[in-house]
Amino acid sequence: MPVLVREGPPEENPWGVSFLRMFDMANDSGLFRTREQLERDGWTLEGNVFRKGSDRHLPLYEAKMIHHFDHRFGDYADYPPGTETTTLPDVPLERLRDLGYVVQPRYWVPAKEVDDRLADKWDRAWLLGWRDICRATDQRTVIASVIPRAAVGDKFLLMLPSAEPRLVACLLGNLTSFVFDYVGRQKVGGTSLKYFTMKQLAALSPATYTVPTPWCPLVSVSEWLRSRVIELAYTAWDLAAFARDCGYDSAPVRWDPERRFLLRCEVDAAFFHLYGLTREEAAYILDTFPIVCRTDAQRYGEYRTKRVILDIYDAMQSAIETGQPYKTLLDPTPGDPRFAGPGST
Repeated sequence: MPVLVREGPPEENPWGVSFLRMFDMANDSGLFRTREQLERDGWTLEGNVFRKGSDRHLPLYEAKMIHHFDHRFGDYADYPPGTETTTLPDVPLERLRDLGYVVQPRYWVPAKEVDDRLADKWDRAWLLGWRDICRATDQRTVIASVIPRAAVGDKFLLMLPSAEPRLVACLLGNLTSFVFDYVGRQKVGGTSLKYFTMKQLAALSPATYTVPTPWCPLVSVSEWLRSRVIELAYTAWDLAAFARDCGYDSAPVRWDPERRFLLRCEVDAAFFHLYGLTREEAAYILDTFPIVCRTDAQRYGEYRTKRVILDIYDAMQSAIETGQPYKTLLDPTPGDPRFAGPGST
């Protein structure tokens, strides 16, 4: 498998990625404003953006506010002003199901400062990045997500690919997969996943996604993956620009934990196939995530994540061998606004 960026000369960078550390939480703190400061100065909060006339202050996303396919993982809304914390409570399910719900940060930054940091680097209304702080012994090591265009703290590192957004959706799926995470665990030696390490991880190239899907040859790998990634990531209106850039111009997909579990299992099984791994190799990799196993066992009495991913892997393998398209478990009911994408046929 190729690495994300092979340093040269000549450099091989098939995704055309550049990297950015937007705001340093210490050195740039003079730019940060709290809710109390902005309201006292006459700014009005709309969603999680402060406005005064045509000027805006954008929310400052911190790494702890983000998780896989979840830009609403952490919320300061319920914390008293000035509270210092390294963790945030779980967001209640009823909030996640609200398509208009947005998280509130600790700080806001002038929109002009964000635009200046992104000038000549990125012109889209969303950002892709990953958590810097991690350990090979955590439940998951590589934690990546897409977020709305906003200010970003220094522990959420940005990846700015020049590839077409429909393919970038596949890259996001790759970054969140167990197989990519397994490679990351072999590379991370401390508590940080910096740019030089991310460059070394085995990431599939854009060309991987332009060919017919082995288990559903009527559609490309990009089409099959993209529908699932959009459904997982596009759970609120503030990511409408990402969905639109990826070819989906409709309402967000309401949060459904069980459906999301099956979607993620399909994505993981797909990447085990795309990396050319046998069933035994996939099972071995899943066994190297003991906290996932232990959490499943406590909740379900078994390592459910492994069982379902391998069941789907087997169904995909059968489809490859017989030529009969893989049948997803995610066919929507009639009238359901959610979609399972081309892979459902």
